[in-house]
Amino acid sequence: MRSTNPTLSNDVFNTRATTGETMSFSGVFNKGMILFALMMMTFIYTWNQTLGALENGMGGQLSPFVMIGLIGGLIAAMVTIFKPTWAMFTAPIYALFEGLLLGSVSAMYEFQFQGLVFNAVTITFGAFITLFFLYRWGLVRATGTFKKIIMTAMGAIFLVYMVGFVMSFFGASIPLIHGNGPVGIGFSLVVVCIAAFSLILDFDFIEKSVNQGAPKYLEWYASFSLMVTLIWLYMEVLRLLSKLNSRD
Repeated sequence: MRSTNPTLSNDVFNTRATTGETMSFSGVFNKGMILFALMMMTFIYTWNQTLGALENGMGGQLSPFVMIGLIGGLIAAMVTIFKPTWAMFTAPIYALFEGLLLGSVSAMYEFQFQGLVFNAVTITFGAFITLFFLYRWGLVRATGTFKKIIMTAMGAIFLVYMVGFVMSFFGASIPLIHGNGPVGIGFSLVVVCIAAFSLILDFDFIEKSVNQGAPKYLEWYASFSLMVTLIWLYMEVLRLLSKLNSRD
């Protein structure tokens, strides 16, 4: 079993429960709802704080929200990945930190392009729900070829982002892909599609883990993993919509 999501590794989900309850789809869903509710708590807080600061011309005071959410979320994610048995505690912490980050970033986009965040949220959850039912109904399956294509594309996207990150230290950037021209919009559209289709691999990975009797505590870990993919998809949708709106 392979997934493009780095948190969904064989080493974690190949574990079989020897005693007690095993992992279930309903358990993953319920825990995912808890993580989403926690994320929304901090999202709403930083959303209101950030919009208020921007409207009052105090945008320079927003960096703490972004940095705390970014660094805190990264640390919580790394701990969860290396200690899956702690996911019951670290996954909620991750959700809270990500709410801080996403609330602030989303408010910045909303301040610049009114209505953009609502559209991004609608597209993200619309993609999630559509792909979930297509997968459950057997209309879309994670075949070997499908996995190879998505994983290759993921590797290419990661490489592009890493090169861009390194170049930013020298005051440079990869030309065209971050702009609102045809190349930039095309690149963002491809990344959004790859992020969305990677959900299929996540669903497949979790289904096989449930079928093989993975331990109950991995429900928290699976919910955390899906949240990672959804956050990535949401951020890419935000970028795509911002490019399209900036052309108007």
